[in-house]
This record gives sequence, structure tokens and C-alpha cells, in this order.
Amino acid sequence: MIQAVSLIGAPTDIGAGTRGAGMGPEALRVADIVARLELLGLSVADRGNLSGPPNPWQQPVDGYRHLPEVIAWNRLVFEAVAEELAAGAIPLLMGGDHSLAIGSISAVARHCRDNGLALRVIWLDAHADFNTDRLTPSGNLHGMPVACLSGNGPDPLVAMAGRVPAVDRQAIHEIGIRSVDAGEKRLVLEAGLTVHDMRSIDELGMREVMARALAGVGPQTHLHLSFDVDFLDPEIAPGVGTAVRGGPNYREAQLCMEMIADTGQLGSMDLMELNPALDVRNRTAELAVDLIESLFGKSTLLRP
Repeated sequence: MIQAVSLIGAPTDIGAGTRGAGMGPEALRVADIVARLELLGLSVADRGNLSGPPNPWQQPVDGYRHLPEVIAWNRLVFEAVAEELAAGAIPLLMGGDHSLAIGSISAVARHCRDNGLALRVIWLDAHADFNTDRLTPSGNLHGMPVACLSGNGPDPLVAMAGRVPAVDRQAIHEIGIRSVDAGEKRLVLEAGLTVHDMRSIDELGMREVMARALAGVGPQTHLHLSFDVDFLDPEIAPGVGTAVRGGPNYREAQLCMEMIADTGQLGSMDLMELNPALDVRNRTAELAVDLIESLFGKSTLLRP
């Protein structure tokens, strides 16, 4: 059976503190994402771009920047992802900033609940994204999606999946973390969030970290990958708005994707925070598509 993949463009930087992520979907298309996935035998449909409110570029109100617009964009993402899941396709959300993962994963969580599937979320990121309105230094909602999905945030975002929390915290595994705000550290600890930071990767190796993150994934698991491109070291991926030194290198990132592919359970994904305005000749978009190829099964050898 040929696997169907649906590309959904979400061209907005509404939740970010730096402009430019809204151009991410087009950069991925320029990097030939459709043709490169089709060469792997996938049936790829590019659904075009969602159309939501423009970025007003205003100061925070009650701890949140652009909250009405972020809610509107996430509702659009929720409906688009839910439609593709219902049709049996793998939705691939092309961002756009990482606040849009709230709508994406909320749709996935509802789909899993309705179909009796266990949800596992692999969150590749330099940041924990567990901030709240009381702790955030900026009010940017791209720093809050994991908190919202865990039940801590504005009601329209927290309740989008029809259940609070949308995702059990034990189902979320964060990998590559190396920048966490001071107050956010305490929240992460108190919540018992599973975080494999860069020290863990240095001490254990990426293979062991991924093995732990994927432990227990089986035929009744829906695996969702939320991939913030700033997960990668900025030496190889400069096209991001919140770069943090000391991230995974090319081979470590490839191993992440290969091990996810090996499970055979990938059901949906987000590719977020690609910022062409800060990239060098589309280098980061090319790398992102290279990694996505591995995620969908491209490999050097045939493995048993």
C-alpha cells in the first residue's frame, strides 16, 4: 500500500519574536520537498498554504503576544490536520513558528482518542517550550506549546483537543534541549516532563536517548514528530530565529530520523521555525528535507 503524505503550509510567525518563519513553507518547496518524497514511493499531496490573520507585531497583553491571532491560526491548523488524518494520510505541517504545534498535536490527540491509539510525541527542539504567561520574558507563544498541550495556558488553546490536558505529559519526550528560562526550569521539574537535554545526549549518546524516547512504541501507537529546526546546531542550520550553540550534528540528527522510521509508526509531523530570512542560500531548508527523507525511510543500506 502506498503511503499518502499531505503537506500543509502555515506561513506565519505570529507566535515568534523574530520575523521570517512565515516564509518557511516556500523554502521547503524550493528545496523540492514534494519530488524528493515522491522518489521514496510516497503519494504526496501539497495542500497549499492556510490563510490566517496577519502578524500585527504588537506588545504582549496580559502575558501573551498576539493571542487572538495565535488562536485563529491554531484553529485553522487543527481543522486541516484533522481532515488529513481522517482521510488516512500523514499530515506534514510546514511552519511557521512552533506555537502552531498546539493545533496540530491537539488534532492528533483527538484522532488517537477516537481511534483507540496511544500517542507518543517526540519533540526535537533547543528549547523546552514550557513557559507560561506569568514566567515568559517575552510573551511569545512559540515558547509555550508544550505547556498548553499539558493543560497550562489560555483556555481556547488548552481545550482545543476536547480534553484537558490534550496530551499526557508522560507521552511527550523532548530531545536536544539546551535553553530553558529560569522559572521554566522549575515548572519542567515539577511537571515531571521527560527531557533529554544535550548533557544527556553527550553522556549517553543519541542512540540510547532515542531508544529511551521510543521505548514501548508498538502497532497501536501513533507517533508524532514535532521538529523545531533550531534543534540542530546552528553551524549546520543557520536559518532559525532562536539559534542556540551546541546542538546535535548532522549524523546525530540523521540517527534520530532513522530510528523513528524504523518503528514504522510515524503518523504525523510538524516542521517548524525554519526562517529563510536568516538562512544561507536555503541551506537549512535543504538540510531539513534531507532529514525528512530519512524519516520516511531513505537509508544507505537495506536493513532487516
